Amino acid sequence: MSAQMRVHPFTSLGNFVGGKEIRGDRWIYALHPQALLDDAFASLTLKRRLESGRLSPVDVPEGTLVGRVALADGAVIEEATRAAAAAAQSWRAAPLSVRFDVCLRRLREAVDEHADELVGLLVSEGHPCELARWEVGGIRETLRPESVAFLRDQMYREFTIDGRRNIVRRQPDGVVCVAPPANAPLASALLGVLCVAGGNAVVVRAPRTAPYCVTYTLRHIIAPVLADVGAPPGVLNVVCAQPSPVLDAWIDSPLVDDIMFFGGVPQGLRVERRCVEAGKKPILELAGNDVVLVWKDADLDAAADALSESFHASGQLCMVPNQAVVHPHVADALIERIADRAQRLLPGYPHQEGVLLSPVLRPDAFHDVLNDALAKGAVVVTGGHAMGLDGARDDNGMFLQPTVVRVDGLARAHTVRAVREETFFPLLPVVVPEPDDDSALLDACLAFVNSNDYGLRNSLWTRDEGVTTRFLAHTSAGGLLKVNDSHIAFAAPLPTHGGTGLTGGVFGEANYPVLRTTHLQGVSIAGGHGTPLATRPSTVMAEEKENVRALPR
Repeated sequence: MSAQMRVHPFTSLGNFVGGKEIRGDRWIYALHPQALLDDAFASLTLKRRLESGRLSPVDVPEGTLVGRVALADGAVIEEATRAAAAAAQSWRAAPLSVRFDVCLRRLREAVDEHADELVGLLVSEGHPCELARWEVGGIRETLRPESVAFLRDQMYREFTIDGRRNIVRRQPDGVVCVAPPANAPLASALLGVLCVAGGNAVVVRAPRTAPYCVTYTLRHIIAPVLADVGAPPGVLNVVCAQPSPVLDAWIDSPLVDDIMFFGGVPQGLRVERRCVEAGKKPILELAGNDVVLVWKDADLDAAADALSESFHASGQLCMVPNQAVVHPHVADALIERIADRAQRLLPGYPHQEGVLLSPVLRPDAFHDVLNDALAKGAVVVTGGHAMGLDGARDDNGMFLQPTVVRVDGLARAHTVRAVREETFFPLLPVVVPEPDDDSALLDACLAFVNSNDYGLRNSLWTRDEGVTTRFLAHTSAGGLLKVNDSHIAFAAPLPTHGGTGLTGGVFGEANYPVLRTTHLQGVSIAGGHGTPLATRPSTVMAEEKENVRALPR
């Protein structure tokens, strides 16, 4: 067994609040994915018996359980918020040299040191190992020196003008609460935790459906780094709780400043509205419905590779391609390449190399959306059925065949649910516009991209610099645009998350948590109080340094 596949011994984890572990009398159990895939009904029955107290973990066969996490009650949730509020008061004054140069560097070193362990944890939560390595790579990319330097530059600028020191700086919002999703809880939680570099304190809700990996990583890998650089207890808190009660508590609490919410569009927009009404900043990471535009001169093999990323984790990732718009001159050739790649993807256990597909929890929704496309004139190129763990067609199987459908005409595409809405299964519609002269066709394709209600990522494949220029000039939707590149690849210092439209809500944009959880402040200092005008602090104002003399420089 390789290092990244090693199995953690069964561990009980409490909630982590104010630097202390708090246990309770109710537990949420995490089962190994192989047990779930071998017999889902028996495994879920076992989980219910454990969580109801009718069965003890000592009576469960070895290798069935990953671990368990204590379920937080209202008192623990409130204590976590209070701990964060207390910590934020001192941590906000820590110099940028500590929060960026030391803290983020040490976090990157910790991720590097524990990379294999993190991959193993993700695999134990059901993530295929190849995708687990991709997720860890994304975390490392957000902590690259180039990313850290870019963010640090946004935090403080000083100018000497007319005898004054004029400073533009970003100040922390205070207490940030993070609600990651069930499909990618660890990567999303770590993204949210980065806002500590802005001087904030954080409360993370470990999703009840997948709490172990988040709780273990934040408690045993991230928290020690924060403590070692001098962050006060309470800068990082982790609670496992039901989503609705904890969101209600956060929104009602006068101590909470920002809420970073990952999830579906309807619930996310309700959270946004409630946050604004309560005077809190909503930071939304909702659905994606990404478009890949492939022009007639594109490298079709490379474009097909990028579009096959649509099927990673069986489409249950927000940032994978959700649809392609392809120049009619190359549509047939590209569709053939995509179908070939789709047919070679097979299901399997997450620890097996080469596996990219995951079980799909909503197969009925897949068939509803597929049938809608067919009723509106789409044609199935490949796929369309459920399959078992062995890859054979099985109407009761937990996996879905990677499915490609062809949709002719931009107008028709607007009526197809698989094009209009985010789908969370392995279904890729390839839209082929009506032939036209290239200039008018490009205008129509760009208008189609911008008509998308979502705005996470959009991609272009072309060798024509003129086409690239028009794409960049006229594509307003999206937090990230890619040209001739993997759609899901990370590229420092560019953002990994965030977007416009239904992806990010009214305030949506590319999401750098350090920037989204801080606010701009101007400072002007005249020389009459004795401060030498030529003196420029290396990190923050002198009085801020004085407040944190005990912290390491």
